[in-house]
Amino acid sequence: MKCIVLTQKEKDNLVAHAIEQQPSESCAMLLGKKVGDNWNVKEVFLTENMDDSQTNFTISPEELLKGHQLAEKMHLELVGVFHSHPNSDAVPSSTDKKFMQNNPVPWIIFSGVNNSLKAYLLDSDLVEISIKID
Repeated sequence: MKCIVLTQKEKDNLVAHAIEQQPSESCAMLLGKKVGDNWNVKEVFLTENMDDSQTNFTISPEELLKGHQLAEKMHLELVGVFHSHPNSDAVPSSTDKKFMQNNPVPWIIFSGVNNSLKAYLLDSDLVEISIKID
């Protein structure tokens, strides 16, 4: 079964970042290794939302470059994208789905409404995958 694996500390960091950035969406790059059907997060690279929006997020080209350089330096790869929905459920929006096509890794979404964390993968269809806390 496909899943994305996080430590409790990484999960706590993502949730804290999401709450701290409210009312705007928060975002982060998840770096690690894909092993079989598991995306194993080894490093959370917190980023700023250039849009400063409650309904969209954009990671600046400079931060994307820094994230990819960090991954390269640590011999890791992009294994996930994180962002929050401050005012809605943890379900990908139509905009998310569009960008998921360009970034075919698990997307973790945090809901500021009910504090839930869910992960999705877009293959031919949108599929919810499990989040395993290691």
